[in-house]
Amino acid sequence: MAHQDSTSRTKTRTGAPGVEGNGAPDARGSAGGVAVPPADVAAFPPIADYAFLSDCEANCLVAPSGSVEWMCLPRPDSPSVFGSLLDRSAGHFRISPYGVTVPAARRYLPGSMILETTWQTGTGWVIVRDALVMGPWHNRTRRSRTYRRTPDDWDAEHVLLRTIRCVSGTVEMELTCEPAFDYHRSSARWSYIGDDYHQAAAEPVPAPRDRPRPSDLRTDADGGEPQHDSPTLTLTTDMRLGLEGRDARARTRLVEGDQLYVALSWSALPPPHTYDEAADAMWRTAEYWRQWINIGSFPDHPWREYLQRSALTLKGLTYAPTGALMAAATTSLPETPGGSRNWDYRYTWVRDSTFALWSLYTLGLNREADDFFAYIAEASGSDDGSERPLQVMYGIGGERTLTEGTLDHLGGYEGARPVRIGNGAYDQAQHDMWGALLDSIYLHLRSRDQIPEFLWPLIVEQVGKAIDNWREPDRGIWEVRGEPQHFTASKVMCWVALDRGARLARMHGESEYSAQWSKIADEIRDDVLEHGLDERGVFTQYYGGTSLDASLLLVVLRRFLPPDDPRARATVLAIADELTVNGLVLRYRTDSTDDGLDGEEGTFTICSFWLVAALVEIGEVARARRLCERLLSFASPLMLYSEELDPHTGRHLGNFPQAFTHLSLINAIVHLIRAERRVATGRFRPAHRG
Repeated sequence: MAHQDSTSRTKTRTGAPGVEGNGAPDARGSAGGVAVPPADVAAFPPIADYAFLSDCEANCLVAPSGSVEWMCLPRPDSPSVFGSLLDRSAGHFRISPYGVTVPAARRYLPGSMILETTWQTGTGWVIVRDALVMGPWHNRTRRSRTYRRTPDDWDAEHVLLRTIRCVSGTVEMELTCEPAFDYHRSSARWSYIGDDYHQAAAEPVPAPRDRPRPSDLRTDADGGEPQHDSPTLTLTTDMRLGLEGRDARARTRLVEGDQLYVALSWSALPPPHTYDEAADAMWRTAEYWRQWINIGSFPDHPWREYLQRSALTLKGLTYAPTGALMAAATTSLPETPGGSRNWDYRYTWVRDSTFALWSLYTLGLNREADDFFAYIAEASGSDDGSERPLQVMYGIGGERTLTEGTLDHLGGYEGARPVRIGNGAYDQAQHDMWGALLDSIYLHLRSRDQIPEFLWPLIVEQVGKAIDNWREPDRGIWEVRGEPQHFTASKVMCWVALDRGARLARMHGESEYSAQWSKIADEIRDDVLEHGLDERGVFTQYYGGTSLDASLLLVVLRRFLPPDDPRARATVLAIADELTVNGLVLRYRTDSTDDGLDGEEGTFTICSFWLVAALVEIGEVARARRLCERLLSFASPLMLYSEELDPHTGRHLGNFPQAFTHLSLINAIVHLIRAERRVATGRFRPAHRG
């Protein structure tokens, strides 16, 4: 994923009034310029050890200890209510055996987004299941205020449900729910509901208004900045709750056969009030996910489970009311341990759209693909016919203003600061976006008989933007902070805009437009071939430079050149041989690229999966398979991926789980499966056909 344009820098932490911190020092400086994490980093679980849950309207991350450590409500881009992922004092919701922090086993129930954790103690065994509950569509008497896509038969019930079953011996279970509203800038006030100890509500205590609050935003009617109100949380359980300050606690002893439930809810929909109701809700949720995954088309192959888990993760990263696909569920997980390359990825990037649509359509998940395309078309178009410039990214509700700020009272994951919210790259000049949008439209429409009339003006407008700007420098696909350059990949994507525009014009019967745009596409191609190659015939990062860039794999994947062209082949092999560390692909060499940032970064997993697909395209199938097998070995214990991998340790870095990584995984695996089946069919059908 790309970086943000912001002038903010890491600052020495100063605790905000009324906010307890972990005391982590600023950890950017050290010998050799490598960031050194603070001494208490062991308090943070490895990024890859988190589980991801979703109901397609909210999501959360669950640590191996049984603690929900990241959850934003009511939307995934809202302020956090549990944020100990970014500061150990910023709220959590834990259920586990007393005195035990390491489970015996964790898994997703097959074909679902239900997490099952098995615990062993010295006296017994217990199984905990966690899910964000799905149920039948509930807006039966009035329309939803948030849905803009066609309603499904299922809907989110706005309940985080946790069930506990003792399967052997005796186990003492403990519950702790400690919300920290508004990114730990508002504390929680608990109160009982009813006459017993089984239900309580937590309300945010407003923070003083003399501090800047960049998250206090709500969706404007004109698609402006997102706004958020912290919801009241209701905790319902058959355990007996005690209210201790900002905590709700419970402890009870279970014997074999005992069963309990805990439900955290945040809307007017009723939570379960008995264990039987909770078990039924858990069954409905499993049924939803299994019915959904059954719609997909997955090859009978040993890597099928990776494809299915990636598909489930992508579904979980969608925001069902609008069809948006978030880049990731988190903000500010560092690309460099203890460093400052920390960004907010809870938004939608236009450049992801083609890979998203291709992956979803390839797996037979047409509804999600159609909804995402409708979101992209809606966000990039205009209802009243006025011109709205295409942006690099949008909010999940279609918001166009994503003001970036920092949360200086939070210590950051393993001391990596600043913690950022919002994203300053939303108004950057990045010339690849027109190609990404036009490629998405072409991919969506090429199997249909005609172009909808409302899309044709959008096509003409965006092709025109590419024509007007392709000769100008930009910030590039990676959103660098250095000086704008004539990035070769940006020129290639402008060619994609003209090439796909010409094809769409032919589909629409606009032969004059098609001829004109084809001619300009040829002009762009000639310019790139004249200025974007080095003396070896390898494409370079920018005109006149000598550096490599992983984005140049798009020369093959976007069909700028056929895969048997010597220049395409040379570029793929140069990246494989020269832009890798222990076989994993860097975006670029930070010591030879002016990206305006300090420090190092890991290898970008999306680029490594791109290389798998590109190697397949140029006929290096055996090498592609070896790389793909290695990449799959780096999957988290639950088959999830973050943005980057440390090439020396395999440690996951960056925001998590990362949509683009899972999209490129699908792309790479399907490329390989198709290539290996070529022996039986005598024909290879590439992923991105021209």
